[in-house]
Amino acid sequence: MNFSGLSLRDLEYIVGVADLANFGRAADQCGVSQPALSVQVRKVERWLGVNIFERSTKRVYITSQGAKIVLQARKVLKEASVLADLGQSKEKPFDGELKLGAIATLGPYLFPRIVTGLRAAYPASTLLLSEGLNRELVHALVMGELDAIMVSMPVSNTTLQWHKVFHETFVLIGPLGHPATLDGGPGWQDLPSEERLILSEGHCLRDHALRGCAVVDTKKRFATSISALKYMVGAGEGCTLLPAMAVSDIDALTVGAIRQPNIGRDIALVWRKSDTREQDFKELATLLNALVPDNAAGPFRQPGTGDQ
Repeated sequence: MNFSGLSLRDLEYIVGVADLANFGRAADQCGVSQPALSVQVRKVERWLGVNIFERSTKRVYITSQGAKIVLQARKVLKEASVLADLGQSKEKPFDGELKLGAIATLGPYLFPRIVTGLRAAYPASTLLLSEGLNRELVHALVMGELDAIMVSMPVSNTTLQWHKVFHETFVLIGPLGHPATLDGGPGWQDLPSEERLILSEGHCLRDHALRGCAVVDTKKRFATSISALKYMVGAGEGCTLLPAMAVSDIDALTVGAIRQPNIGRDIALVWRKSDTREQDFKELATLLNALVPDNAAGPFRQPGTGDQ
């Protein structure tokens, strides 16, 4: 059926006549002339093939079939009013869901720091948090499966927009007593290649580590996760670079640590350029920065060590 011959305004005219039982008063209520209103009502009756009203010189009556049409017209106008309210009301930021992803070398250490603050800031939102490799997260964001992601800069995809959240210094960890974990000891770039451990391909942390040194034996000295790197270091296999947030007091039982202030990464919040919530995402980035005030808490301290 072609609805081009019917408008919401026409339905308002019909309901007005039904309520007031008078074409003239209905026209005044609707803000139109009586002839114009009468023409439109007649048009609807012809379009439906039904007489909605029985007209007389003294009063307007609703026909039995017309009563059903008036009832349905009221329902349509009510639903249209709901639609208008939805369009005019200002939606709260991330009202409903916030699907946030983070790279695997960040999410497990960042999420516990921010989840309480996010819930407080967006009480009407259900938080859906996920982790993955950079390329996986970018793909999910582009496909609309995520609202935003937190990844290491730079962000090269031209369909995405980003806002820097914080800078994170890297930490060099080594077996307890290793010279690299002591003041004046060798830094990451000074270690023998056979003592450098890195993550396997696909992790952006691997790329940062490779940029910070001359050479690594990538065929033998790698692990699939930060936890695995820690186990390898604790077992005396060598040293590695970790983001500061990934190093905790409990690691002091097996490894020593010292900051590498000349090596680090910038973390950005990234969203689609086509998403109309740009200001909401910028405010979210500001909130995330406030929830990590020290740009990642420092690692535990070993007796007799200091920052180099």
